[in-house]
Amino acid sequence: MTAATIATWVLAPLFGVMILLFIFRIVLTWYPQFDLTRFPFNVVAVPTEPFLSPTRKLIPPLGGVDISPIIWVGIFSLLRELLVGQQGLLFMMERMV
Repeated sequence: MTAATIATWVLAPLFGVMILLFIFRIVLTWYPQFDLTRFPFNVVAVPTEPFLSPTRKLIPPLGGVDISPIIWVGIFSLLRELLVGQQGLLFMMERMV
């Protein structure tokens, strides 16, 4: 088993989970009355907040809408395709061996 295979097995689910968490976070922005420090909402908030905090400082909410989770969905989707997608770097490295 090569390092590229192991990296693919780890990164593909990780990217998928993070994209899903950011999508849940987008939905949670529609309901500001939910307390993100309480279960089950903290399951979504805790892993995503380290990414969203600095992004909010760079790009403040536009018209009261927080677009930082949307930006991170795009970033993680791009990384997933570039690394483990059908034409991704790790996928191609696996096929070369």
